[in-house]
Amino acid sequence: MNERSEKQANRAAIILRELRQAGSASVEALSEKLEVSLATVRRDLQELEESGMLRRTHGGAIPIEPLFYEAFRHDRSFQEQVGSFSDEKRRIALAAAELISSGDTIALTAGTTTTEIARSLHTLGGITVVTHNVNVAMELSNRKDVHVFVTGGHLRGDWFSLVGPAAIAIMSGVYVDILFIGVNGIDAQRGLTCFNEDEVDINRSMVHQAKKKIAVADHSKLGVVANWLICPTGDIDILITDIDATDKLVEPFLEKGIEVRRV
Repeated sequence: MNERSEKQANRAAIILRELRQAGSASVEALSEKLEVSLATVRRDLQELEESGMLRRTHGGAIPIEPLFYEAFRHDRSFQEQVGSFSDEKRRIALAAAELISSGDTIALTAGTTTTEIARSLHTLGGITVVTHNVNVAMELSNRKDVHVFVTGGHLRGDWFSLVGPAAIAIMSGVYVDILFIGVNGIDAQRGLTCFNEDEVDINRSMVHQAKKKIAVADHSKLGVVANWLICPTGDIDILITDIDATDKLVEPFLEKGIEVRRV
């Protein structure tokens, strides 16, 4: 890569990171942040849009939302899930992506936070993503430098996840370096939990197959216990949450020797 291409790639990474953090960015703000001309920013945005990495707006850009979400645009329950603590989820996802290195095989459970992790892999190439989520596979379908492995299984339509015996059987033959676990609740004493019994079995299989386990949960999930146990809290290595997680919420996890990152 020549110097010009390297500078352009660095600018692209900063632009995409800014969009993931803030949800949008203006040409003027990007010009100031990158210390380049408005014309250069506009060219960068045009190239990133043509690559399917963002969508340009009047005076700026926003992260791209694939067309397969269009059917859920008026689904209140779905939109509530996506919109809930969206800024916190983006920050958590960016922090999670920083723990991944080229050559890693990672796995993502279903959920809005783990979907944000998939969207935050824009600067990472040469990795393998193992997923039982149709939407994650589609989010990454235009990435020629990322190998995506989908488990198969029965489609649970309310969050694009593939579940059931077929998914579990395939997952039991795959070993991953890092698993990022999305949860409905995480309690220091009662473990990582979810509300759907179909999800819990595939999630348990993923936990069993992973070297390192990282829970990703905004502060509203801490201390919450849902219906179905994914794994004991002691099974995880790191908890990534947001800066609104109070010391009182975090302390029980620290006492168990779990590394907690507030972002």
